[in-house]
Amino acid sequence: MREHLGFLKTSSAVVKIAAWIFLLLGCLSFVTVFINKAPGYPKVMIALGSAIYIFLFFLFFLIAKIADLLVRIINEIKKE
Repeated sequence: MREHLGFLKTSSAVVKIAAWIFLLLGCLSFVTVFINKAPGYPKVMIALGSAIYIFLFFLFFLIAKIADLLVRIINEIKKE
């Protein structure tokens, strides 16, 4: 299990970065609804897209937190 610690730490960081990118994209698409910079697209579609981005943020952030928790558990087991 110890040989996977580097992978878990790296993948957690990468997934957190991806989560924040999805949140940024969600916020940008949400802002475009209010300033009407997306002509030709219904506002409902843009709002749905931003909701999907925000959901993906929470999903990826949860996955990264689970990986961090696994690293902490492995480190605690390693101490014993």
